[in-house]
Amino acid sequence: MTEACIIGWAHSPFGKLEDAPDIETLIGRVARAAIEDAGITPEEVDAGFVGVYGEGFTPQGFPSSLVLQHVPEMRFRPITRFENACATGSAAIHGARDFIRAGRGRFALVVGAEKMTAVSGQRVGEILLTASHHKTEGEIQGGFAGVFGRIAEAYFQRHGDQSDALAAIAAKNHRNGVDNPWAQMRKDLGYAFCRAESEKNPFVAGPLKRTDCSLVSDGAAALVITDEETARAMAKSVRFRAAVQVNDLLPIAGRDIIRFEGAREAWRRAHAEAGSSLADLSLVETHDCFTVAELIEYEAMGLTPEGQGARAALEGWTAPDGRLPVNRSGGLKAKGHPIGATGVSMHVLAAMQLTGNAGAMQLPRADLAGVFNMGGAAVANYVSILERGS
Repeated sequence: MTEACIIGWAHSPFGKLEDAPDIETLIGRVARAAIEDAGITPEEVDAGFVGVYGEGFTPQGFPSSLVLQHVPEMRFRPITRFENACATGSAAIHGARDFIRAGRGRFALVVGAEKMTAVSGQRVGEILLTASHHKTEGEIQGGFAGVFGRIAEAYFQRHGDQSDALAAIAAKNHRNGVDNPWAQMRKDLGYAFCRAESEKNPFVAGPLKRTDCSLVSDGAAALVITDEETARAMAKSVRFRAAVQVNDLLPIAGRDIIRFEGAREAWRRAHAEAGSSLADLSLVETHDCFTVAELIEYEAMGLTPEGQGARAALEGWTAPDGRLPVNRSGGLKAKGHPIGATGVSMHVLAAMQLTGNAGAMQLPRADLAGVFNMGGAAVANYVSILERGS
């Protein structure tokens, strides 16, 4: 079976985009641009895969054919909407990869988009909480921040107060975000600001402060996938060495929530499929919806033993010049987190690193990249391992 390769991409700014009033506009900003970046014509695209969480962010449902408003040449092609909470973008990518590997077409377009800022902050919290188990978690205060506030409290109870490590993660990602031209917040806040409670950085849920929480964002990203043989003739290509999805139980009470067991299993399977280990990776883009998530993900990916994720943060292991740079893009923390776009954005930014096109974000070594995107509290877990194409 042929493997799939990424050959082109596009990315909008993330943030409160007042000049993008709806999801249709956001899709239009990246769909045709990704096709052009791939060096193909719209007529050559065989199928579309659209990631939009929606669930109340937009009155427009059924977004798949909105691509045709901007790429009419794709009329009569199959286009499907994917949704898997905060891993929606990766779900669309997996659909496109499967389409290519099955030989159903030669070129697939993936678009991820979300318009989040058109609703109130309270409504954002309510919508995001739909990605938790409604029967047992629907009354948690603070929306999804409340869910991860509980996770942080449980982690602190077992492993001690990790506020220093959370502040170090936030400061690292904001420092990295300065170099990302698409990031919502391009400001180095510094460790001291992230560590201290203040009027500008209050506690939001449990031990989590505002600087521990990802941003409410609008934005879109897109990429084009083709088969490995076709990719060899393209200007650039990034090959999937592995792409794995692992789902876990939805209720957090049904598992040891501070272990992120689904993420751990997804990483294990991805390395087995790729014939790699964590030591082989040059960089990781990981799902830091909250700083405590990134902390636990260090342990789930095997960077540190359980309960010792703070070492990676406090000793600089994950800095751009550390042993494994994590979220050189600024992550969700600084870049922003438009739900449907996030997984696509993470793959685009990893592909840019591998092809030497990351600009000010570029790492000196970028041979093999890991991407971890999750939906819910480590419920839908996606790991991709990517390498520069031949």
